Amino acid sequence: MKIAIVGGGPGGLYFATLMKTLDPTHEITVWERNAPEDTFGFGVVFSDETLGSIEGADQVIHDRMETRFARWTDIDVEFNGTAFTVGGQGFAAMSRKELLQIMQERVAELGVTVHYRTEAPDPDQLRSEHDLVLAADGLNSAVRTKYADVFGPSLDRRNNKYIWFGTDLVFEAFQFFVKQTEFGTMQIHGYPYSDQGSTFIVEMHDDVWRRAGLDRTEHEIFPPGVSDEYAVERIAEIFADELQGHQILTNNSKWLNFHTVRNERWHHDNVVLLGDAAHTAHFSIGSGTKLAMEDALALAACLHEHPSVEAALAAYQTERKPVVESTQRAAQASLEWFENIGMYADQDPAQFVFNLLTRSRRITFENLKDRDAVFADLMENEFARSQGGTETAPAMFQPVRIGELELKNRVMLSPMDQYVAVDGVPTDFHLVHLGSKALGGAGLIMTEMTCVSPEGRITPGCPGIWTDEQAAAWRRVTDFVHANSTAKIGTQLGHSGRKGSTKLMWDGMDEPLEDGNWEIVGPSALPYGPGCHVPREATRDDLDQVVADFVAAARRAVDAGFDLVEVHAAHGYLLSSFLSPVANHRSDEYGGSLENRLRFPIEVFEAVRAAVPTAIPVTVRISATDWIPDGNTDDDAVEIARAFIAAGAAAIDVSSGQVGKEERPAFGRSYQTPFADKIRHLVAEPAGVKVIAVGAISSYDDVNSILLAGRADICALGRTHLYDPSWTLHAAAEQEYAGPAADWPVPWAAGRRRPPTSRTDKVPPRLQLLREGETDAVHLRWTPDSSAVTA
Repeated sequence: MKIAIVGGGPGGLYFATLMKTLDPTHEITVWERNAPEDTFGFGVVFSDETLGSIEGADQVIHDRMETRFARWTDIDVEFNGTAFTVGGQGFAAMSRKELLQIMQERVAELGVTVHYRTEAPDPDQLRSEHDLVLAADGLNSAVRTKYADVFGPSLDRRNNKYIWFGTDLVFEAFQFFVKQTEFGTMQIHGYPYSDQGSTFIVEMHDDVWRRAGLDRTEHEIFPPGVSDEYAVERIAEIFADELQGHQILTNNSKWLNFHTVRNERWHHDNVVLLGDAAHTAHFSIGSGTKLAMEDALALAACLHEHPSVEAALAAYQTERKPVVESTQRAAQASLEWFENIGMYADQDPAQFVFNLLTRSRRITFENLKDRDAVFADLMENEFARSQGGTETAPAMFQPVRIGELELKNRVMLSPMDQYVAVDGVPTDFHLVHLGSKALGGAGLIMTEMTCVSPEGRITPGCPGIWTDEQAAAWRRVTDFVHANSTAKIGTQLGHSGRKGSTKLMWDGMDEPLEDGNWEIVGPSALPYGPGCHVPREATRDDLDQVVADFVAAARRAVDAGFDLVEVHAAHGYLLSSFLSPVANHRSDEYGGSLENRLRFPIEVFEAVRAAVPTAIPVTVRISATDWIPDGNTDDDAVEIARAFIAAGAAAIDVSSGQVGKEERPAFGRSYQTPFADKIRHLVAEPAGVKVIAVGAISSYDDVNSILLAGRADICALGRTHLYDPSWTLHAAAEQEYAGPAADWPVPWAAGRRRPPTSRTDKVPPRLQLLREGETDAVHLRWTPDSSAVTA
């Protein structure tokens, strides 16, 4: 092949090395606009996993890197004057300049032509003259820009400011300094890369940066090789204690905002993207160099394994993109955590450290226990102490109170529509569905949205509590739960609003009924989405009737024996649609500003709170973001939560979305937890109000990790409980917990023994240059050396 590489950084040079190793006849040319001795940054960090793949791909490069590594396993965190060390991590780092020299020497040995200080020819020319064009030209890739209509790039500029320094202070481990200054929280990410220096990245929110006067050089242009000396002077003053008299080193050091790069496609005809040109991941989670080298390894292997460039590039994207997207999800969670680090300034130091370590959701409590059992035990004991627990137990099995209601554990069955009621009356299905989850160990069982009127139903199969017959049927369920378990049971009261009069989910979710329609109302005459009903704009009489319906339903819920009442103000139903500017275009006192949009939902909530005895807590579920441009955001959610707390909410149940069909949620494991975290720290915890996290929480490890980090007080699990009604009891067995927070029904006691299981959902990166031939484990044979065989 004749290959053109645009960009002579580690990713491009490593790809050239691998291709020449696989086939020396490849003709490879690299264009690099910088001089060979130019490099930006100081150290590069690698995981043991990535180093294993490098060793298997090119032993020469690995061996040369190996001699220059700084290796360690600890993470040191200094927070508010308290220092912690957590071990068992496993890192290796080296000088970026030395890494580039190794790559440059290797490609020269292999006969790769490299044009330094030279701009690459036009990409169209390269495409016509080469079999393959590799764009390894970084964040501001000219090749990506040239074919942007095909690659579909998006660049997300983040809020924090950071500056990349080095220091002659040699850290002994990965070092985080989190410092509360008069301007706000600032943090340092540091790590050693040799026996002579360390990387020293200073990061802070833009607001903190400006308050500290570090924006003084904001409009200055620093040419290559020139650093922001004012920043050096100020950072040396602010972090004098941490630097211990050592120097700050510069290398084109200037204030930056991180940009997250994503591309819908990574290849176009014979052009392919690699490294920062294709994707970026925040420096707090990993090295861009590491990702670029992993890309190079996968791309070289795919080109070698497939008969055509077209097939190879498709295979490369199929193999590599999911791995990178997984890394980017973790990096997104990490960078957002650091953007909001000021929220945690008052956390207990040990909890803060755990919060920091688990910020990306890649490290969990169980994972940390494997790495450093002493620190994990410390966290579990500290959590039990802080929550007033009488025993050291997994966090999920510590008791918790919502208002005056005490729950035996912190697991909640999330409300899930079942669509099997008859004329609003719950059936035996509801008895079994909810009763099985109570027997299965969850501390709080929640009904699906229980409608306050016939017109407030979503579908004909939705249950209600607008009649005494319905309340009596619910009493049968609550009596069963109370008689046969130690769980508590709550009901979620709601009105469908503009999402009502639709088919059962399995007949066509959100599709209007063809027969038997009923009139629907909303804050404005706007449909939920294309093909949906257009609601009638609610009048004052309509609103008064809705308030009365909620009050009557709440009173029936109390008579039916429910321990808790939740007002449903999420997911685009009536109260939620009043809250959202996407659905609410009213011009009266119930529309416009957030204060006005809150007015009617608060009226309903206050009326319900007044109708329910004080001993029974009233909670509210909200959508913390609409996932729609110009819709509500997590900042709006903080103010919405603040208003409900002022109205008497005992807990905020934090969900998101489902407000309009045009939403674009960022789905992922525990993806809604950051919203709960923000609400808890900014408004709920100071008011003594509990926060419930929900959304793709599916393992006891995630539940414990969320609780220990202080991101929520309770975790609500939905689909997980459909998969396993006894999930909480099984989680207790898995963790060898046998206390009162997970009490097995006596007839089931023989089932406590944990069954063996083995499963992983991990999608690992490629760890070898070429795939080995598949082996048949069933027919694996032992074949001794033939010379040892005798007659």
